[in-house]
Amino acid sequence: MGLIGGMARTAVVAGTATAVSNRVSRRQANRWQQQSYAEEAQYQQQQPVYAAPAPAPAPAPAPAPADTLTAELQRLGDLHTQGILSDEEFAAAKAKLLGT
Repeated sequence: MGLIGGMARTAVVAGTATAVSNRVSRRQANRWQQQSYAEEAQYQQQQPVYAAPAPAPAPAPAPAPADTLTAELQRLGDLHTQGILSDEEFAAAKAKLLGT
C-alpha cells in the first residue's frame, strides 16, 4: 500500500468517525429536547389552574328617598305603638325625619 492508499484509508476513517460523532450528537440533542419537553409538560400539569374571579355583584340600588322616609316613619310608629317611644320621643324623631 502506497502513500495514496494510506491517505485514502485515513480519509475514510476520519469521515466515518465524523459521521458517527455527528449522529451521536444529534441523537443526544434529541433526547435532551424530548426530556425537556416532558419536564415542561409535567411542570405545567403540576401548576394549579386558577379560575377567573367572579365579577363583583352589582350594588343594590339605593332606595328612593320617599321609600326610606316612609319606612323610617313606619318603624318609628311601630316603636311608638309598642310603647318603646313616648309621645314626645316619637314627635321629636318624626320632626327630625321630616326636617321640621
